[in-house]
Amino acid sequence: MKNLLTRRTIRQYSDKPVDDELLNGLLEAASRTQTMGNLQLYSVVVTRSQELKQQLAPAHFNQPMVTQAPVVLTICADFRRTSQWTRCRQAEPGYDNFLSFINAATDALLFTQTLCCLMDEEGLGYCYLGTTVYQPQRIIEVLQLPRLVMPVATLTVGWPAEQPSLSDRLPLKAFVHQDTYQDYTPASIDEYYAYKESLPENQHFVAVNQKQTLAQVFTDIRYTRKDNEAMSEGLMEALKQQGFM
Repeated sequence: MKNLLTRRTIRQYSDKPVDDELLNGLLEAASRTQTMGNLQLYSVVVTRSQELKQQLAPAHFNQPMVTQAPVVLTICADFRRTSQWTRCRQAEPGYDNFLSFINAATDALLFTQTLCCLMDEEGLGYCYLGTTVYQPQRIIEVLQLPRLVMPVATLTVGWPAEQPSLSDRLPLKAFVHQDTYQDYTPASIDEYYAYKESLPENQHFVAVNQKQTLAQVFTDIRYTRKDNEAMSEGLMEALKQQGFM
């Protein structure tokens, strides 16, 4: 638990390489993660090539750690391998649908989280890139992902060259509900978000963006309706292209 309580997102990495034996050992250990039907509905593309990292960078809004990190891991929801297996064993797969994508994506994200915990134990630094599902078409093209394989998560990995501050978290009672879901009231919202909104860095965030509240920074600048709808369309098109819709 200690590693979890001190977990930091690392965006700057040293020149020290990430050893193949270490990485493969972690990937193998992470494969013990729970999985639907014991099918392991995920694949991991390990990118060390600087040329390929540069090609991937635009899909992640050219965040510097994509090209600076020694390793980039793209974790994919993968029903292709299982489908190929069934066909090779005189069985007809029925996994070209949205439910199958959800099942494979769940498998892939569970695997990703286990891998993150294992890397924490080894002292490796990493950054989880949520941008993976924003522009998946480019990732699909660069990594040559076939039908029924969809990127859902990316980790930049290396040995840390920084020790950033811990990010804030909401209190336990803000997200744990006893017996049934207890809806949020204005009073409980005030209580649960008071600490986050009081932090100097968040107040600075509001000021430099010329907003009145931290919430407005998220709705008007960081994650806007316009961007969400546009990227949703792109995601749906990618799911159709990859055979999940």
